Amino acid sequence: MSGRTFDPARPERMDVPQPVSRELEKDLANLATLNRVFGSHALVLGHLRRRLLRGRTWRILDLATGGGDIPRAIASWASRRAIDVAIDAVDQQASTLEIARRLSATFDNITFHRGDIRDFGDGQKWDVVLCSLALHHFSEEDAVRILRRCAALAQHHALVADLRRCAAGTLGVDLLTSVWMREPMTVADARTSVRRAFSFDEFAALADSAGWRGFGHARKFCFRQALWLDR
Repeated sequence: MSGRTFDPARPERMDVPQPVSRELEKDLANLATLNRVFGSHALVLGHLRRRLLRGRTWRILDLATGGGDIPRAIASWASRRAIDVAIDAVDQQASTLEIARRLSATFDNITFHRGDIRDFGDGQKWDVVLCSLALHHFSEEDAVRILRRCAALAQHHALVADLRRCAAGTLGVDLLTSVWMREPMTVADARTSVRRAFSFDEFAALADSAGWRGFGHARKFCFRQALWLDR
C-alpha cells in the first residue's frame, strides 16, 4: 500500500470558498447517498444505539457536518425511539451551511454554526461529540489537534470515523466514480480523499499522539474505520 498523499496547497474542491451552486448541491447530495449506502450513517447510529437512553436530552456536537445528513439521520432515528436530542452542527464553509440549513429546515433540534473545528467550542461540553469523514482533509498535525478538541469537548462519548486508506479502497473509489457518481466535483474529491486517508495504524497513532487513552478502534464496513472514547 502506498503512503498517504496530502498537499495542503491543493485542497479538495468542496473545501474551496465558493458560492452556492448546483454543482456543490449535487456533490453534497452524492455524499449523503454515499454515507447512507456505504455505512457512515449505520456506523454513527449503531454507536449511539448502545449509548443513548430515554429520559433526558442528549446534547450532540457534529464537527465538519457538511450538508448535515448525519445530524438529520440522528434526529430522525432519535424521534422514532422517543429519545430527545439537541444537535449542534459545525462547518467552516458558508455555502455548505446554507445548503445544510435549507435541507434541515423541518428539524427544529438541529442548530448550525460556522466555525473552524480545530478550535470550536472553547469552554463548552457536549454529551456526545462526532466527527465523520473529516480528518483526511487535514495535515497530521491538525488531525491530532482535532482529536484533542473532540476529547476536550466530550462529556461522555466521542466518535471519530473516517476512510481507511488501503489498495482495495482506492480501487473501489476509482471504479465507483467511473461507473456511477461521475459529477466532476464528486469524482475529483472522492479520488483525492481515499488517497489522503490514514491507514489503520496511522489512525491509531493519531489518537495516541492526541493523548487519547483507553480508546476503541475498529475497521468498519466498506473501507472505513472508527475511533471512540467512553467516559
